[in-house]
Amino acid sequence: MAAGKGAGKPASLWDNMRIRFAVCFLGVFVCYFYYGILQETITRGDYGQGDQKEKFRFARTLVLIQCVISALFARILIQFFEGSKPDTTKSWLYGVCSLSYLGAMVSSNSALLYVNYPTQVLGKSCKPIPVMILGVTILRKKYPLAKYLCVLLIVSGVALFLYKPNKSSAVADDHVFGFGEILLLVSLTLDGLTGVAQDHMRARFQTSANHMMLNINLWSTLVLGLAVLWTGEVWDFLSFTERHPSIFYNILLFALTSALGQTFIFMTVVYFGPLTCSIVTTTRKFFTILGSVILFGNVMSTMQWVGTILVFLGLGFDAKFGKGPKKTTH
Repeated sequence: MAAGKGAGKPASLWDNMRIRFAVCFLGVFVCYFYYGILQETITRGDYGQGDQKEKFRFARTLVLIQCVISALFARILIQFFEGSKPDTTKSWLYGVCSLSYLGAMVSSNSALLYVNYPTQVLGKSCKPIPVMILGVTILRKKYPLAKYLCVLLIVSGVALFLYKPNKSSAVADDHVFGFGEILLLVSLTLDGLTGVAQDHMRARFQTSANHMMLNINLWSTLVLGLAVLWTGEVWDFLSFTERHPSIFYNILLFALTSALGQTFIFMTVVYFGPLTCSIVTTTRKFFTILGSVILFGNVMSTMQWVGTILVFLGLGFDAKFGKGPKKTTH
């Protein structure tokens, strides 16, 4: 009857961008919630008994295993869902993305040796800012004024919500700016460069989420593989697993959870851009803590309530006014 009216495939639920965003956000939230529990179990647990008790000290090897499993997972997804669709993205872009991602992680972790917990939390909360600034300066991206306000509200809200004054550090932390703060700035700058590289891949080559995930993890595997061989950490790790073989189950679960979480993260990058992805990952921790407050009746401070209001104001304004004119890159 109306053959010419709706030519092509009928619209599916997945074509609705709000539903797509909700799936990506919930996927990131659920996967990384369980990921955090497993990470804590592996890295903070005691292994052995009595005098033989020891801790897990092989962070680089753990990330290496995570990258290998994520690369395999992405390869399977490509095989089943994308077939022989070619990937025209330049290999060096994946290399830049991987190095900036690993550099940001190393800088952030190293900063903890020099700065206190509140400083580190504030630094991590500001992640969307360099992604936005470098996107504007390097890629000449244009955001509506409302977008800047929304990001500022969200970042300020998350920082206020997560900030816990370190009462014992009033005397010790009298310096204003030191090596730890420089490392945090390096980490944030590298986060911004990762966003720029991903935005360029997305706009210029229409890189799929699975190809991005596969190649960035392959590059990371190469870099980390060389690092653990150079330091000899891999042999200590193998010796540790011989003494405590039960850890393999948690490591495998940890890597699979990470792979699934990365799938949703790269989907967010491809469909909504690195800035939206950085906002999702920044607010994830906020929603995790807020959920525990609601479920278990934990008391929130005045500062946390102010932070909560700012985050929801920022998210609400972003949904209403922060979209701006759309570019037809896909």
